[in-house]
Amino acid sequence: MTDGNVDMSRRAFLGAAAGGAAVAATSGTAAAQTEEPDFGGWLDGIDGGYEDLRGQSEVTIEVGAEGNGGALAFSPAGIWVDPGTKVTWEWTGEGGGHNVKMEEGSAGLDSGAPVAEAGTTYEYTFEEGDAGISKYFCEPHKALGMKGAVAVGGDVATVEVGGGGGANLPSVPDSAKALGVATSFAMVATLGLAYFFMKYGGDYEIDE
Repeated sequence: MTDGNVDMSRRAFLGAAAGGAAVAATSGTAAAQTEEPDFGGWLDGIDGGYEDLRGQSEVTIEVGAEGNGGALAFSPAGIWVDPGTKVTWEWTGEGGGHNVKMEEGSAGLDSGAPVAEAGTTYEYTFEEGDAGISKYFCEPHKALGMKGAVAVGGDVATVEVGGGGGANLPSVPDSAKALGVATSFAMVATLGLAYFFMKYGGDYEIDE
């Protein structure tokens, strides 16, 4: 084999190895970590979802949205807002009577007695004094998972979650990442053997 062919093989091998490394890196990038408020497990296993609504001066939460086995959810259930944001809870008229009652936190949420009428609203403006996380619930349906939480300001405990959050990137399971790394390793190993045989062919001797 000529030196020119050897150099070409080397370039091809290095290019393929770099491609394999890129595949492995991509599998990790797709699962980039983002931060969400730490609601302390209050919203675990319930419907309604979470939204980062910082930057908005007014936001609306549906009361009696579909979820938790009926029209028994706040939507979104968890939100993150800036101080000065006015939050309006608006009743859908579904799921029976609902209300907004405080569980714990610095806000003074209390919409009164349960109401079933569609279009009913309850408003609360979260100020600097409400900084942190306020947890609330619907009194008649708390046991069914009709709960919510509001994180206010930048000084709140957070947790890391996968999937890229605001960019709506899909999360990559650990099994898929492991498969990507294993595949990349196999590619590099195979190319290494190919390079060896291209350079030396099958005519080589093992020293005794």
